[in-house]
Amino acid sequence: MPERMGKYWAMIATLGFVWGGTFPLIKLALEGITPFWLAAGRIGFAAALLCVVWGWRGFKLFKGETSWPAVLIIGIFSTALPFMLINWGQQHVSAGFTGLSMAAIPLMVLPLAHLFIPGEQMVLRRLAGFVIGFIGVALLIGGTAFASSNSELEILGRFACLSAAACYASSSILTRRLPPVDPVGLAAILLVIGSAVILPTAWSIEGPPPMPDGQTLALIALLGLIPTAAANLLRVIVVREAGPTFMTLTNYQVPVWAVVLGAVFLDEALPATMLLAMALIFAGLCISQWGALTRLFGKSDPS
Repeated sequence: MPERMGKYWAMIATLGFVWGGTFPLIKLALEGITPFWLAAGRIGFAAALLCVVWGWRGFKLFKGETSWPAVLIIGIFSTALPFMLINWGQQHVSAGFTGLSMAAIPLMVLPLAHLFIPGEQMVLRRLAGFVIGFIGVALLIGGTAFASSNSELEILGRFACLSAAACYASSSILTRRLPPVDPVGLAAILLVIGSAVILPTAWSIEGPPPMPDGQTLALIALLGLIPTAAANLLRVIVVREAGPTFMTLTNYQVPVWAVVLGAVFLDEALPATMLLAMALIFAGLCISQWGALTRLFGKSDPS
């Protein structure tokens, strides 16, 4: 059991670092391509890569009972729909509010898991840990999270960002509730569904795809390979085996890595509250996952 928990902790640490490093890459890629086509390119490339691996494994998905309607919903809610909501919402809200919306995912998952996932009850300690971690993220992002963008559609923009967070939360719950599946097949088919939605949407909103330069193509390939294909596979494994509540620990790591890597590679300033924010986030993670931590180090904890 400690070895298995260690594997899952390593996975979420990897996901936090990878997704945190995605933001500087997206910022660079957007210099050579439009937002929706960037999303379509990385999802489509990731879907093609995972389909090759899935085909090599025999295109197996369900291991008995099937649930195709749930897979279709998860595919839309885990990629295409939140990508579109965030891309549209970011035009009308501050970047800080978008980051805070993603940090709210654990708080959304907690009651959903309590209702729909056996064994993931919303105990007071877990709730307190998530709230402390959320406060840490809000402190890290700073006042821009609550600053007005002065857009006439700001309310709708904020609703779009929070709806994207709700999509991610709901898709994690549905993923956990699926019958036995092959993780590679599930990760691949979810990206295929996302591609089928995002490609025609990008064409209708932004017109025919532009021809990006070599650097932009390389960035799209990198975004498709690591933070989309590989990370989506890891996400499926963690949600299916360790649970959606455990998976949400990545949402508090991502802003930290985004700030640190932005400072290292894009010369962005580190916030003065960085150390305090990181301390709160770390404390929140430890409190919310005390049971998992004690199991990792070989001790028993019923909660």
